[in-house]
Amino acid sequence: MSQTPPGPREVGRTGLRLPALGLGCAPVGNLHRALPEDDAQDIVRAALDSGSSYLDTAPYYGAGLSEERLGRALAGRDRASYILSTKVGRRLRPLAPGESADPAGFVGAPARACEWDFSRDGIRATLGASLERLGTDAVDIVYLHDVENHLRQTYETGFPALAELRDQKLVRAIGFGMNVSGVLARLVADLDVDVVLCAGRWTLLERSGHDELLPVCERRGTSVVVGGVYNSGLLADPVPGALYNYRAAPPEVLGRARRMAEVCGEFGVPLPAAALRFPFGHPSVVSAVVGAHSAREARQNAQWFRHDIPDALWPALVEQGLLDGDVPLPPSTGA
Repeated sequence: MSQTPPGPREVGRTGLRLPALGLGCAPVGNLHRALPEDDAQDIVRAALDSGSSYLDTAPYYGAGLSEERLGRALAGRDRASYILSTKVGRRLRPLAPGESADPAGFVGAPARACEWDFSRDGIRATLGASLERLGTDAVDIVYLHDVENHLRQTYETGFPALAELRDQKLVRAIGFGMNVSGVLARLVADLDVDVVLCAGRWTLLERSGHDELLPVCERRGTSVVVGGVYNSGLLADPVPGALYNYRAAPPEVLGRARRMAEVCGEFGVPLPAAALRFPFGHPSVVSAVVGAHSAREARQNAQWFRHDIPDALWPALVEQGLLDGDVPLPPSTGA
């Protein structure tokens, strides 16, 4: 028996269905390295042409550059042919004299500063500016972005402002995006959250999302979009010097990833294909968003995602001590 890719899944109880594979658009905003304009737009087009029709961005990604490029790439496309999400919580403004133009990790950003703003007016203004950059009158999902150090403002004004947008049917679904699974779990437990985007915490190498967040989401009916399935690149190519959660992988983690690659190879499965499909073992997971620095990478991600995976691979990883025996494994979906 082998496993075929999952199909679209509903976000919470919203009626919105997400394709299982989406494009994370931080690289389109020059994450870590600058991309020529044509290359950035080619990434978006390649993802859409490959079936990755969920696109996630944020004002923070290149101080608006990701949204601007995404808008140009989407110009003229049928709006019903893709799902779009962006984020609020950081508001862009023109630079003051002496300020740096580059948000951390992004290269060659426009001359804008990012500042926190969780007020009702600030969130509406942030979303309005995003819509202008994206060249659309609506996005499908809005996330509050990286709020772990701003919980008071989140509870008092940030989330109520998002809920108002949902109540007014200006967005279809709302939630939170960050890589701190414990904080996400608290927010899901306390608030009426449709969906969360959790980066790097429910992967072949990381289970904190499973332990802290996923049980709460399952109980509350909150959907999960997983990001960072390659843990910054290690699970895409486990070579010495590969990044793991934004830093050079420690030797023991690199060794574990290399052993995973060997076991996957015995079943004819590339390690990145297994990394993309593993999170869907949990029923709350509806989609995975993956970045790409080239059109070739976007197409390759789609090919890996469609790779047939023998059912026996997952128990083999457990037997080798590379996966814990209590984690949910992707179910068989075909012969």
